[in-house]
Amino acid sequence: MKKIISIFIMSSAFLASNAQTNSENPLLKKWSGPYGGVPAFNEYKVSDIKAAVETSIQEKLQETDVIANNPKAPTFTNTVAALELTGKAFARIYAVYGIFSSNMNSPEFAPIETEMSPKISALNDKIFQNKKLFSRIEKIYNSPEMKKLNSEQQRLVWLYYTNFVREGAKLNEVSKEKVGKINQDLAGLFTKFSQNLLAEEHNQYVELTSEKDFDGLPNELKNAAMAEAKERNLNVMGCIANTRSSIEPFLTFSNRRDLREKAWSIFVKRGDNGNANDNNATLVEILKLRTEKAKLLGFPSFAHWSLSNTMAKSPEKTLELMESVWKPAVEKVHQDVAEMQKLVDAEGGNFKIAPWDYRYYAEKVRKAKYDLDQNEVKQYLQLEKLREGMFWVAGELFNLSFKQVTDVPVYHPDVRVWEVSNRLSGKPVGLWYFDPYARAGKRSGAWMNSYRDQQKLDGNVITIVSNNCNFIKGNANEPVLISWEDASTLFHEFGHALHGLCSNVTYPSLSGTSVARDYVEFPSQILERWLPTPEVLNRFALHYQTGKPLPQSLVERIEKAANFNEGFSTVETISSSLVDMRLHLTTDVVDPHKFEKETLAKLNMPSEIVMRHRIPQFGHLFSSDGYAAGYYSYLWADVICADAFEAFTEGKGPYDKAVAKRLYSYVFSIGNTIDQEKAYKKFRGRNATSDALMRSRNFPIIKK
Repeated sequence: MKKIISIFIMSSAFLASNAQTNSENPLLKKWSGPYGGVPAFNEYKVSDIKAAVETSIQEKLQETDVIANNPKAPTFTNTVAALELTGKAFARIYAVYGIFSSNMNSPEFAPIETEMSPKISALNDKIFQNKKLFSRIEKIYNSPEMKKLNSEQQRLVWLYYTNFVREGAKLNEVSKEKVGKINQDLAGLFTKFSQNLLAEEHNQYVELTSEKDFDGLPNELKNAAMAEAKERNLNVMGCIANTRSSIEPFLTFSNRRDLREKAWSIFVKRGDNGNANDNNATLVEILKLRTEKAKLLGFPSFAHWSLSNTMAKSPEKTLELMESVWKPAVEKVHQDVAEMQKLVDAEGGNFKIAPWDYRYYAEKVRKAKYDLDQNEVKQYLQLEKLREGMFWVAGELFNLSFKQVTDVPVYHPDVRVWEVSNRLSGKPVGLWYFDPYARAGKRSGAWMNSYRDQQKLDGNVITIVSNNCNFIKGNANEPVLISWEDASTLFHEFGHALHGLCSNVTYPSLSGTSVARDYVEFPSQILERWLPTPEVLNRFALHYQTGKPLPQSLVERIEKAANFNEGFSTVETISSSLVDMRLHLTTDVVDPHKFEKETLAKLNMPSEIVMRHRIPQFGHLFSSDGYAAGYYSYLWADVICADAFEAFTEGKGPYDKAVAKRLYSYVFSIGNTIDQEKAYKKFRGRNATSDALMRSRNFPIIKK
């Protein structure tokens, strides 16, 4: 350890020269307090962010240059392990920067993000394109020392080497410069796309001006709509915000077909309104730059480059999987629509089911076919009780315990923090921040963040993670009731958090969720399977008024309806996945409207459904490279998830201790210390097959 730390002595002059300037900037201070230090959210201001980011970038570059220019022969310790310890200040500041971007975006922060995002991208390029640094990594990768390293160290060297090559380390200087310029331009465009989308979601809404406009809405949705109008200072009775958490329940329950169409329209046209926030030109430029980058890096398309470090490896494998599930899902949709159309006709409705009718009439069919009313179920789905249920599941599977703490600063009054410990040893393993409610400046959807990754290289560093949602708060002093779908999302995102909290590795780059993109959704998606277990429902699905658990008759109806509407959700998601993959396989300049229309027509997309994310609002693809040519990952991971959960059902059930131990040992705790395909084989004893997915969705299994 002393050898690693000593290489940074040369950068002390730089740090000293900036100490006086930056001493008053709280963002540049090390995290202090309990748990190995926590972010001082009570001290951070938007005005401090720019200087902090710029200073931490220079610090990281200085530390990296010390390693690259080390006169001693490259070794694992003085190069790869040393790189793991660089950029501590930048990591801290970038975590806070990300919170401002996703959870507290504001007119004051937006221009800072616009200016800083290309500079952050340039930092990565300067490291990846550092010729001396790559030479040292390459020598270690090809040296006899490699065989003497332990398996985790070998994996880390492999990861550094392949990432550097993938980002252009072997290119000539002219091509490196071009790639760097493209990356900086992309970073700026990603920020523009995200800010446009956030503006569309914030600025557009559906006004409810009379009692008739509330027809069909459950009480909690009425209350939330009234609270939204009040928060926006609107002189109307209620308001439906242009976010998924508000729009989808409105489409499900509103008896006003005209307002459903209006709500559906503003939601699917986000970023596609020909106004100042239109995203079409931005995304076209992103696609052009990605194609240029892929060609410079030696790949036939961006999709090929993007999949080069995934489990799937090639676009062809993903297309094969998606297309195998597509046709059965479309057929199921046609069957479901036929049942809905019968209801429309029986009611005397002189119209064909349209996209803004689908959720509304699907709910009516659910009631008629299964005697299951979502509003009836919702009375038992209290947000806080379900949170307790998640904690209980984490305890049963992974021996984790949760204790709320109040001595840790938070960035918003809605945020709460829990200390997470191993209940056998009593030792803390991390902190879990929970930010559950929608608000202005917060992007829509639900996600997990890691503020600090677990590692043992620099002491026993415990992780700090967060779950962020957009539930509608409603009236004060009333429990927040959520839908079954939202409850599944809650468990899903908590699965990501557990992936971070269970991490038990040495090196930060291999920690927690730092796995292949098409594997990272597996731990989150499998955790959804514990929501419908009797153990959770009986303990935590309690009526918000009576405190009584879900009656067995209702549990049985939920089980019978488990696969209801599976065709809709599958088609909605896979259509987005297929469009994503084909967008990134083409090297032609696209017209987004024409491309979307023609691609969906070739797929025989049911006219009653739209993509879950239309191209001009597809933040997964265009707010970063994260899921570009990668939205298929949800289906890929669902194949693994369905297969993995059958290991429990083939055993003693969902809480089988032996299977849970294997799940912890070979999935949740090992991060990226081993190839994910090999890790899964260790857990399951074989590769995953798609048969379990088809069974779980009640689709026919097609034998090859």
